[in-house]
Amino acid sequence: MTGRGKDHGFLAALALAAGIVCIGFSAIFVRLAGVPGPVSAFYRVLIAGAVVVPWWLLKSRAMPRARDLRLVALAGVFFGIDLGLWNTSIMYTSAATATLLANNSPIWVGLASFLLFRERLPWRYWLGLAVALAGMMQLVGFAAIRGLRPGFGPLMAIAASVFYAAFILTTHRARGRIDLLAVTGVSTLSSVLTLLVINLVLGTTLTGYPPRAWVALAALGLISQLGGWLAINYALGHLPAAPVSVCLLAQAVVTALLAMPILGEYMKLNQIVGGALVLAGIYLVVLRNRTVQENVAEG
Repeated sequence: MTGRGKDHGFLAALALAAGIVCIGFSAIFVRLAGVPGPVSAFYRVLIAGAVVVPWWLLKSRAMPRARDLRLVALAGVFFGIDLGLWNTSIMYTSAATATLLANNSPIWVGLASFLLFRERLPWRYWLGLAVALAGMMQLVGFAAIRGLRPGFGPLMAIAASVFYAAFILTTHRARGRIDLLAVTGVSTLSSVLTLLVINLVLGTTLTGYPPRAWVALAALGLISQLGGWLAINYALGHLPAAPVSVCLLAQAVVTALLAMPILGEYMKLNQIVGGALVLAGIYLVVLRNRTVQENVAEG
């Protein structure tokens, strides 16, 4: 490797670490904002979109074809719903639990590939699925599952991971024909409109929050969404996707560590075991397919 290549590799590793910390703060900022989940989700994409969308329009040489635009716009709808559900889950369960459960999207991507596209999945995927499901049950609580009352927060986080999987699959189908900036610009704009409609339908208040909430929302949009996206995608441009995708699983660990001093949330032994199982299961699932690994992490 040349000296220049080593420099790029070192910078990419630093960018990846910074990106993981940025997205690891997502749940922390949502909790500190203290506003309804759909509201924090709306401002997250709105603030990031205020930078990304003009950037896309200025850099774009030609608009994508109508079919591709519709596909990426649909991906943005899925991402908006995912954020609304996940941000809501954070307000009803611990930040670490919500992040761990929402990171299960690779599992649902695999199941969708098997059921919809008849993709043959290796044994490693099914083992990972079993391990991750065991971890999810440990996090949610076996007693709650037996009583069919697993809790609103965990259910919202799991639902969020399903919609994020839909976002990954939809984006992946269009990604080969559209550049990354166009995909991000169109999907972000679609997510903003989706979350605006959701907030209007729910009747949530979008204004009148205290200064602390606005600071947290600005940090959520600029640090977690925009900063995290820029750093991770820079890393993906200089590092292999497979190790990057595995490293992105550290987001949940970062969130759990940050939640202790900032939010005073300490994980119990059963939650630590459940979280470790979820991460191990997702790791096995991620290894099965390298074509969508850059989309592993939620947040």
